[in-house]
Amino acid sequence: MFDLQEGDLLFQDSDCGPFCTSIEKVTFGFKGAKLSHVGMVINDDQGDVQIIEAITAGVVITPLEEFLDRSRDANGNSKVIVGRVDKNHKALIPDAISFAKTKLGLEYDEIFDITNNKYYCSELIYDAFKHAHNGIPLFYLKPMTFVDPDTNQTFPIWADYYKDLGVEIPEGKPGLNPGGISQSNYIKIVHIYGYPDGYQNK
Repeated sequence: MFDLQEGDLLFQDSDCGPFCTSIEKVTFGFKGAKLSHVGMVINDDQGDVQIIEAITAGVVITPLEEFLDRSRDANGNSKVIVGRVDKNHKALIPDAISFAKTKLGLEYDEIFDITNNKYYCSELIYDAFKHAHNGIPLFYLKPMTFVDPDTNQTFPIWADYYKDLGVEIPEGKPGLNPGGISQSNYIKIVHIYGYPDGYQNK
C-alpha cells in the first residue's frame, strides 16, 4: 500500500463518457496520460484519507475509495496517478488545503470561467496553491480549446453543452486542466494506482 500525504494531487482518467473523451483528446498529462480530473488529498479528524475536489455537485469532500472506484480498469486498478508538490513548495500545502476547505459547498463552474466564484477541478487546485503562494500562481493558465483536432471543428458535445447554457464557448480563454498540472515542474509523480489511457512506457 502506498501512503498518501496531505496535499498530494490525484490525477484521474475518469470514465464519464463523451465529455471526458473530448477533454482527454486535446490535453495530455504525464507520459501522455489522458487525465480528465484531479483532486487533493486531505485527512479528516480521525486521520482517514479523503479527497477535496470540485465535481458537478460542487466543491465536496470524497472518501478515497469512492474516488478511486470511479475509474477502475478491467483488472480492478484505478486509473489514477499521484503527484506530489516538490520540497521547495511543500510548505504551501497547509494553506492550500485551508483555502480549498473554505470553498466547500460552492457550485461547480459549468462554464469554466476562471474569474467567477465557482470551481471546476483544476481551478480549485490552481486557486488553492495561488492563494498559499501569496497570489503567485504555482501552475499556469493556457488558452482553452474545445475543438476536435481531427476535424478542426468544435466537439458536438461542447457545442450542444454551451448552447443549452446559453453562453458563448470560451474558446481561447485562459484555463487549465489536470493533464497540464501533472506535467508541472513543481510536481513529481510518486505513485501509479493504474495506468491511465495513453500512458507510455507501461
